[in-house]
Amino acid sequence: MHNHHHAASPPNDTPAPDAPVYMGLPHERVLRPRFWAALALTIPVLVLAMGGMLFPHAFHGLPPAPNGWLQLALTTPVFFWSGWFFIGRWWKSLRELDPNMFTLTVTGTGAAYFYSVAAVLFGDSFQENLRGIHGVPLYFEATAFITTIVLLGQILEQRAHARTDAAIHALMDLAPATAHRVRDGREEDVPLADIVVADLLRVRPGEKIPVDGTLTEGSSDVDESMLTGEPDPIAKKTGAKLSAGTLNTTGSFLFRAERVGHDTLLAQIIKLVEEAQESEAPIQRLADRVSAWFVPAVVGIAALTFVLWLKLGPAPALIPALVNAVAVLIIACPCALGLATPVSLITGFGCGAQAGVLVKDAAALERLVVATTVLIDKTGTLTEGKPRVVSIHPENNTSENDLLTLAASAESPSEHPLARALVAAAKERNLTLAPASDFKAEPGQGVNARVNNRHVQVGRAPEKADTPSISTLVGVTLDGVLAGTIALADPIKSSTPEAIRELHRLGLKILMVTGDREATARSVATELGLDGFHAGVTPARKQEIVREHQARGEVVAFAGDGLNDAPALAAADIGIAMGTGTDVAMESAGLVLVKGDLRAIVKAVHLSRATLGNIKQNLFFAFFYNGLGIPVAAGLLYPFTGWLLSPMLAGVAMSLSSISVVANALRLRHTAL
Repeated sequence: MHNHHHAASPPNDTPAPDAPVYMGLPHERVLRPRFWAALALTIPVLVLAMGGMLFPHAFHGLPPAPNGWLQLALTTPVFFWSGWFFIGRWWKSLRELDPNMFTLTVTGTGAAYFYSVAAVLFGDSFQENLRGIHGVPLYFEATAFITTIVLLGQILEQRAHARTDAAIHALMDLAPATAHRVRDGREEDVPLADIVVADLLRVRPGEKIPVDGTLTEGSSDVDESMLTGEPDPIAKKTGAKLSAGTLNTTGSFLFRAERVGHDTLLAQIIKLVEEAQESEAPIQRLADRVSAWFVPAVVGIAALTFVLWLKLGPAPALIPALVNAVAVLIIACPCALGLATPVSLITGFGCGAQAGVLVKDAAALERLVVATTVLIDKTGTLTEGKPRVVSIHPENNTSENDLLTLAASAESPSEHPLARALVAAAKERNLTLAPASDFKAEPGQGVNARVNNRHVQVGRAPEKADTPSISTLVGVTLDGVLAGTIALADPIKSSTPEAIRELHRLGLKILMVTGDREATARSVATELGLDGFHAGVTPARKQEIVREHQARGEVVAFAGDGLNDAPALAAADIGIAMGTGTDVAMESAGLVLVKGDLRAIVKAVHLSRATLGNIKQNLFFAFFYNGLGIPVAAGLLYPFTGWLLSPMLAGVAMSLSSISVVANALRLRHTAL
């Protein structure tokens, strides 16, 4: 999980003014130095505390008194400085009576810390049966270790959330920085911010359109795929509407600015993405839900322990009452709780990455488990996103190869996707193209050129009744006589049908959402056996469709690859981007499929189910050992055996729960995806 944001680290410890607060904690930049400090101090604490236990013969540590003082000195900055924000969250959860994971961890680490401080300062006055051979047990290592692990978990989670800003920046880069303004016949380059409504602007071939407006002079084909997702450029003549960020391909033209700045369609898309990402609820952790009842239960048991020992315990009753109540809090603090989620997630992320599923947001993985509906963009997601020649129909004694050679030769100077498809098809058949002269492209009409001294015209042909609705028909005329037609289509990816079948088997409903026309959409939906489709859809409408499905109580995954999908990807419960798509789509999504292959969605669903199941098992382990230890800590066995909580038992319970959690999480690596 690489982080690309450390360049902007402020030199001091204050967060940058724009640093987002996530789950009530400051930016990762602020947490990172605290984590490294905690780690550096925790390692010696663990050695001092556990050395004698782990290496009884080799480790001849310090005598108990200086050892205790040293642990106290090392743990204090970890608890108060590194864990300061957790203490803040703990206090807030108490004030608002809203227990969560922080309530439990800080209560436990705080109890362990203050009890251990008391043991260092007044250990001699503790009762005989609480002192082991090494003096009074200390729990500094538990405080330091838990604080460090929880910090690591928070940093990893924040990394997933840093993607929001990147999506917005990628969108902003789509508009050109300057525009060519024409005044009194003179052309000058001005910054985008200086353009006002009614300015006359020139756009040359290969340039992006700076603002929204109407074409006033000239004509061209404009690539609007960033808005519509459809690969074919749209012919624009006088009076046609133009959108900021779209790409001018062939001609040069003048247009009048109508919507500038925040009013352009591109700015509206940016706003939709921003709003959708802000409304995304932070991952509602399972640990928090469990903590909501576990915290009050533990605090209740600790209070009851205190009262019973005070009433029934041997005199002086205050000391054992206090010590046993604290012992309950210490052993109940599931050290493994801080590990349960991050260790599974990190293992799951690694497992997904190997299978071509990049998880950018842990919350998306959690929600994928309960997804009910998958909305899929057509172009570039279900289909390849590039037109290809699918059939050739020669007429008037022309052969297939001659017809294709003529069409490809005439189209060879053009940059239009259909022209590129004709040239590619001719290359596949090893045909030799003839040079084209007098080449002229008429937006929306096709091209005229001279090939071998004959006049060739290639343009859209009227579709016949038997033309498959998924394809575009191109007519080729030679000296004014029809030589034949060529059908081009955006073919369905070979991996798509199998992926759709698998998703249906996993119990998901699948609908297609496309900017393409109804007839094409219907034929693709029928061929793939989809549960429905929405055709002729704009980017804002895509987002509305997502919200409509959510309003019916469905948990929606949206898979797409273009800028026009960004608002929908951000609004969906799970945004899934194709790795072959635009940067903006990938930044707006929670999951990225590296190869742009829909079968990876199937893998992602399996991965999410395995990871979440693993987290639930981990939480069980985390609570199980601690639950067993609570009655012993409360002194339940004291009347029968004279046992009170031995330091060994607390240490063993904590270590056992942590080891079992890590071992269980590592099993995820062998998940078959």
